[in-house]
Amino acid sequence: MNFTQEIARRRTFGIISHPDAGKTTLTEKLLLFGGAIQEAGAVKSNKIKKGATSDFMEIERQRGISVATSVLAFNYKDKKINILDTPGHKDFAEDTYRTLTAVDSVIVVIDVAKGVEEQTEKLVSVCRMRKIPILVFINKLDREGKDAFDLMDEVEKKLGLQVTPMSFPIGMGYDFQGIYNLWEKNINLFSGDSRKNIEDVIEIKDIKSNELDQVVGEEAAAKLRDELELIQEVYPEFDRDAYLEGNLQPVFFGSALNNFGVRELLDCFIEIAPSPRPKDS
Repeated sequence: MNFTQEIARRRTFGIISHPDAGKTTLTEKLLLFGGAIQEAGAVKSNKIKKGATSDFMEIERQRGISVATSVLAFNYKDKKINILDTPGHKDFAEDTYRTLTAVDSVIVVIDVAKGVEEQTEKLVSVCRMRKIPILVFINKLDREGKDAFDLMDEVEKKLGLQVTPMSFPIGMGYDFQGIYNLWEKNINLFSGDSRKNIEDVIEIKDIKSNELDQVVGEEAAAKLRDELELIQEVYPEFDRDAYLEGNLQPVFFGSALNNFGVRELLDCFIEIAPSPRPKDS
């Protein structure tokens, strides 16, 4: 593989959020998919392969926060993924600001119950200033939280973004049954009681199919169809050029703790996110 090909297959990004939004958990699950770690909890316990380290400093263990930037690397579908795991706590914001000069894109993690928080606003403003491509992951869908449309409206108003949903939840909290993947045009649903199994999903290609009614119930199926119709009317279609220019931000929903929605996020990300590009001085 020559130098140009090697650059083209790289994806270097940062994950930013307010503390406790689930940034470290999402990082861990991305590493699980990439095979860089073999078990949940390995990031915080430092049971991790060489080349992927995060949250292992003593102060991090004591306070439960990331305070230094770590580089976590793994391969996924012929792509070389580099995650710059950054501090979320405001006391260590300077390190995060410096990291944002090195990334080619960012994933912003937002808590479904708390919505957009102060530190997230500050970090996103830096990304917007630098025109860094942004992807939003709304996390903790297995918990009670704000309405999905209200959240996207909040993201647009507080962060000054133009969003377009790439996945959408079926229910929320106790009623959370899964997500519809607008990017791949299919549905992934929780199956049975095992919510921590990455593979434990049911795939339905056609949302008009009676199979959807049978799996999630007629009421939930009808609501999902109405919501997807509203999405088509209200939000712009995804445009990769607009995303790369920092003018359009795709939104994914999921639960990092339960491995749900993470694969959809990662599969889309490696296709749309930029490879290393020249940086303004």
